[in-house]
Amino acid sequence: MASHPPSATPGRPGGLSRQELVERVASIPWYHAIDLGQGVVTPGSPPNPRLLAEGLPDFAGKSVLDIGAWDGQFSFLAERRGARRVVALDHYAWCVDFAARHEYWRQCAQAGVLPDHRRDLTDFWRPDEMPGRAGFDLARQVLGSQVEPVVGDFMELGPAELGRFDVVLFLGVLYHLREPLSALERVRELTQGLAVIETEAIAVVGMPRARLLDFYPGDEFRGDHTNWFVPTADALVAMCRAAGFARAEVKVGPPAQLAQARALLRRLARGRAGDEPAQAGLQRYRVVVHALVS
Repeated sequence: MASHPPSATPGRPGGLSRQELVERVASIPWYHAIDLGQGVVTPGSPPNPRLLAEGLPDFAGKSVLDIGAWDGQFSFLAERRGARRVVALDHYAWCVDFAARHEYWRQCAQAGVLPDHRRDLTDFWRPDEMPGRAGFDLARQVLGSQVEPVVGDFMELGPAELGRFDVVLFLGVLYHLREPLSALERVRELTQGLAVIETEAIAVVGMPRARLLDFYPGDEFRGDHTNWFVPTADALVAMCRAAGFARAEVKVGPPAQLAQARALLRRLARGRAGDEPAQAGLQRYRVVVHALVS
């Protein structure tokens, strides 16, 4: 259930002095970089600048659901940009004991076996403590935010439980899911306007229209055993259409160097018709797609 942050002391966001805030921030493992004021920014990852500049819609007056909110970087951003209501939804990042899970992963690596992911929701599951929500709760308090935290799996909570939203943020989540098409179908059910889907993507040099998903059974992708599928942009757009969206548009595509590499391969292929075809290669980048209900 949502709760409201305590009233802040004037001049002391969240009732904390700067020194108290610095100490609280230092006690928490952060995933997101969030400006908490008083010159304090949490030591997490800053948002993708292309996502901020080109990939986000106008939030003013909109209802927003942030799926996989974690520390709440984008929940608070939507609120700051004028959203009338923001729901931050998470369960995995908030409830899993990542330290214990990483130790288990280390043991699996030493033994040469892949982890049993079922243990995430048993041996490493801490719903009473929610160790991963400490950052979100502190940021919400300090920012005086009215973002509504909801603990739950979006695959189990549909419109009957959550409602439907003008904007659904689905940022950095898709590659963590075993069934990406089913996940996009649920995102469609929760969306009454626009879903913003940001994910790792692959560009296949020499095959610009390929509809492919690259599969990672282990920790090959960023050393994380919970990363499974990485699509091409065309595959993601097609999956959005298959999931029930009326249309989908790529807002942030491959960086310029990938386009240059593709052009070079095309020139080589035209100029060396009698030679072996240029070898295709995979390059990863972050794609942003807007999937629209109408």
